[in-house]
Amino acid sequence: MDAVRVALLREVLAGTEWLGATRRFAGALRTSVVPHGGGLLLVGTEAYEPWHLTAHLVDEAAWSGTPELNPTLVRHRVRPGDPAQLSVGLGRIEAARRGETLLVVAPDEPGAGLLERVRDARRAGATVLALDAGGRELRAMAHEALSVPAEPEQELDLDTVQHLVSAAVGENSLPAPAPRGRRLRDRLSRLADQLTAPPPERW
Repeated sequence: MDAVRVALLREVLAGTEWLGATRRFAGALRTSVVPHGGGLLLVGTEAYEPWHLTAHLVDEAAWSGTPELNPTLVRHRVRPGDPAQLSVGLGRIEAARRGETLLVVAPDEPGAGLLERVRDARRAGATVLALDAGGRELRAMAHEALSVPAEPEQELDLDTVQHLVSAAVGENSLPAPAPRGRRLRDRLSRLADQLTAPPPERW
């Protein structure tokens, strides 16, 4: 992540609307997963797989002692020989039921096939959350949504917001009050430094 985006994270820390928005969304994610323990499904679009968010949620689950936050990455294309954690296809969304949470990350159009599966999952009782660029159909299906329009004047992009959400999820999972040094502002400051490193390898 380049210096401009790191600076944007620090701007968020200074108190823009995004800090509150990401924390509210993270709270909705945490409460939808933790009390029920039914599992968290994470899916992107055909053109975009949310690798970074998956990895960060795994880290936050371990850091906060909340294994329910460990996501199952659902993929549009599963290849023979992929390891087990990368071999979950779209059929898993079709099997989603009450007590499970489906988080859809859509920087581009989700596509009719994914939207149909998301709609069916909601009808079956799954909680649907969406991080997107403003698509109306997906937002209409979601119990909770956070949109980051892909516009030149937009102060943050969807990738950066995913990092903020994952950090806030971990913070929200801690007992109140949070131990010193684990506050969201402190964690995001460290996260800004980590984000300058190369992307993690796929598992």
